[in-house]
Amino acid sequence: MAIDITTVTAGAAWAVAIGTVVLLWWQVRVSQRLNSANAVLTLRERFDSPAFRRRRKQLAERLLAGRHDDITNLEVAAFFELVGSLTHQHVLDRYLVWEAFGTWINGYYYALRNPIDVIGRARTALKDPLIMHNFEWMFGIVQQMDRKMIGAEVDIEDATRDESNALLKREAELDID
Repeated sequence: MAIDITTVTAGAAWAVAIGTVVLLWWQVRVSQRLNSANAVLTLRERFDSPAFRRRRKQLAERLLAGRHDDITNLEVAAFFELVGSLTHQHVLDRYLVWEAFGTWINGYYYALRNPIDVIGRARTALKDPLIMHNFEWMFGIVQQMDRKMIGAEVDIEDATRDESNALLKREAELDID
């Protein structure tokens, strides 16, 4: 049986082309994951900055004191709106965001919706139902991931409420020097 050199060459060319495409796909995927990780780290640095810690502390104190009408600065919520938007657009990896910010997303979103719906009030006052919609979406994603990691037997609503209260107490005591 004779081997046709043209067939072998064509097969080799196809193998190289397919291998190149697979390698390029892998490189793009690794690059995306590294960029996502770097972005999450940068966002975490901003979140932990002294200026932002002051904002977090102030919001937590007001929420704990029931001063919901005194909440005019929603910078913490706006931060999580940005995180949610970037995650929704697949710029940030969901798992990395969950690891880096899940507790705060759960805690602040719950506290801003219960017992007084601060986000709902802002939506009504500004006649914009999309205010904080990516923060809301991200809260849903974090809840799904929590259910997956914790297990279905845990009452996620009770856990979120308890986590929110504990978070606000910790945030109200932040050292902001």
